[in-house]
Amino acid sequence: MCICVNCHYVDRCTTYNAVETQHQQPHLTESPTFEATNPTINVNIRQDGDIIEMEWDVVGCDSFVEEMGKWSKLRPGELVPT
Repeated sequence: MCICVNCHYVDRCTTYNAVETQHQQPHLTESPTFEATNPTINVNIRQDGDIIEMEWDVVGCDSFVEEMGKWSKLRPGELVPT
């Protein structure tokens, strides 16, 4: 799971914005202003026949500041991305 969903900076982070783009998901912001320091991203690649799926998860970041449920506060009622 992407640690960004519990990060204080998720709604203004350029790294999370890039992950949203990769997942073709709506952005929390169109103009992120926070540049994360040393983010680590795992990319899992799965193939099902001719379909290739890629899952991007930020698993480490020197800028991470825990704020449990931050993503859910911004998108109440929506399923948290996994």
